[in-house]
Amino acid sequence: MTVYGIVIPSACHCLQRDLFFENCAIKTIKETIMAVKDIKLDTPQDIAELLDLEDFGQIYRLADQVRNEHMGDTVHMRAIIEFSNVCKRQCIYCGLNKSNREISRFRMSRREIEETARQAVMAGYRTVVLQSGEDDYFTAERLGKIVGDVKALDGFQDTGPPIVTLSCGELTREEYAYLKEKGADRYLLKHETADDALYSRLHPCGELKSRINCLRDLKEVGYETGSGFMIGLPGQSLETVGKDLLLLKELSCEMAGIGPFISNPKTPLAGEQNGSTELARRAVAIARLLLPKANLPVTTSLAILAPEENPFDFGANVIMKKVTPDEYKEAYEIYPAEYSKTNIVRDKKELEEKIRFYNRVPK
Repeated sequence: MTVYGIVIPSACHCLQRDLFFENCAIKTIKETIMAVKDIKLDTPQDIAELLDLEDFGQIYRLADQVRNEHMGDTVHMRAIIEFSNVCKRQCIYCGLNKSNREISRFRMSRREIEETARQAVMAGYRTVVLQSGEDDYFTAERLGKIVGDVKALDGFQDTGPPIVTLSCGELTREEYAYLKEKGADRYLLKHETADDALYSRLHPCGELKSRINCLRDLKEVGYETGSGFMIGLPGQSLETVGKDLLLLKELSCEMAGIGPFISNPKTPLAGEQNGSTELARRAVAIARLLLPKANLPVTTSLAILAPEENPFDFGANVIMKKVTPDEYKEAYEIYPAEYSKTNIVRDKKELEEKIRFYNRVPK
């Protein structure tokens, strides 16, 4: 592996690598950017070795400086509405999978979605994320009308209509194009793992190649496209994480959500160990080096498992806040979590205060 223009033998021990990075003093942002250009992260093995460093502090600082150079100190706040927990998929890690009979299923009405989005926009959110399970009730035509409703909420800000991000699973290229025509700006579709065999075990309902084809369709149709994956899935290795990160780069993702796996007791993976928050942070940092201009969120799962850690010191620049109405929020249980009652205005102000506490600028 070549780092900062110097070749480090792949068989070197952690102590040798730690000493190497301690001696790599980066004094200015300009030097930082030059250093990143010299980092060679061309293979999963390269990335696995970097992820395995005993002391990752230097890489964290580098990722944060790259974030500062390319994205500034702004933290973008997104309002997320989870409008349906009905799903035809059987992903064995997800509490929404169709085999789970322990949750109450719901679908928000078009009017409820519009009203929740209206409250979010009035509170100052510039982006509304519409997320659901893969629910065939919400056809492209129905989703298109909802997108149109949200885009019409342009009278509350001087910034124009809100940005609409969809996260509704795998659709056809024609459906993606239709929703784009109706005003959707971004689409988030996590690939979850770039290991084909592991993907098949976790998703008996689908294939990795289909997921990747959807991501390519989204890019070609013109969406700002996001993907992402989980850290700590049973059967995952550091090289698997390396594959995940390189896939994000190959797809030129403009967004990437990376967070720890959280075991859900209502799924076949009940009782499995939760993913490492430290490894998740390291993966986000490397994603920042690979994708300097991407929007990288602090995922909800990372915030749940590591609520006391600085969420913005490793390359992230986005945070999402649930604005889902209380009567539906707990039923959208991809993984177990506790949520306070929703107060969109208050919650946004608290989020802004948290962002400022960490010397960032909320937007």
